[in-house]
Amino acid sequence: MSYYRNHKSIFIITGILTVLLIAIIVAVVYVLQNYKITTVYVEGNVHYTNEEVMGMVMEGPLSNNSLVLSIKYKNKKIKDIPFVSAMDISVQDPHTVKIDVYEKAVAGYVEYLEKFMYFDKDGIIVEAADEKTKGIPLVTGLSFEHVVLYEPLPVEDPNVFESILTITQLVNKYNLSIDRIYFGRDKSITLFFDDIRVSLGEAKELDEKIMKLQYMLPEIEGKSGELRMENYTEETKSVSFEPDNN
Repeated sequence: MSYYRNHKSIFIITGILTVLLIAIIVAVVYVLQNYKITTVYVEGNVHYTNEEVMGMVMEGPLSNNSLVLSIKYKNKKIKDIPFVSAMDISVQDPHTVKIDVYEKAVAGYVEYLEKFMYFDKDGIIVEAADEKTKGIPLVTGLSFEHVVLYEPLPVEDPNVFESILTITQLVNKYNLSIDRIYFGRDKSITLFFDDIRVSLGEAKELDEKIMKLQYMLPEIEGKSGELRMENYTEETKSVSFEPDNN
């Protein structure tokens, strides 16, 4: 009888374990089939493409499963990504995920010790990178002896960052692609577009000058020289182009 009872107990336990295993397998298959991500919305990204952002978030085993992602990123933000302060991941439905990207507000960069040091609108260094990022201008002509991450760039006139921010916002507004901003010792500003140098003079009438610039650049595309706009105003309309002597 003892043998029979033990055998019966083992049979019952085995049956229960088998049922549990089948239930787990069914649950896993259900989750894999019914929580597969088919749609991803990415918002707030500028420096990274949608595909790059998705690659950062949806990495690792079962990364295309909304339930797994919701558990993985519950009450957690993705950090330590260059030019990104944080990312929020929210599951809209079993097949849809939304990724909100919060990028650092970068105005320009300077070169220092073979690094590209990116700064925000207040001149605070927010990133040190080994590679250039498209769409952010190099700023030259500034004098500084050292650069410290997360501290202001120690320039003589901190107001220069307001001018840099204004310029970057305006060139973006008018869909212009700027390579470099140069500040002279006399506080004059020169913008570089490929082989074209645009002399703006001091930081005055910048909106009017850059708005005019969007129509001027196509007319001299492919040429090399200096576009003189130091004295341009809505009243004077003073603009001249001096080609380089090659």
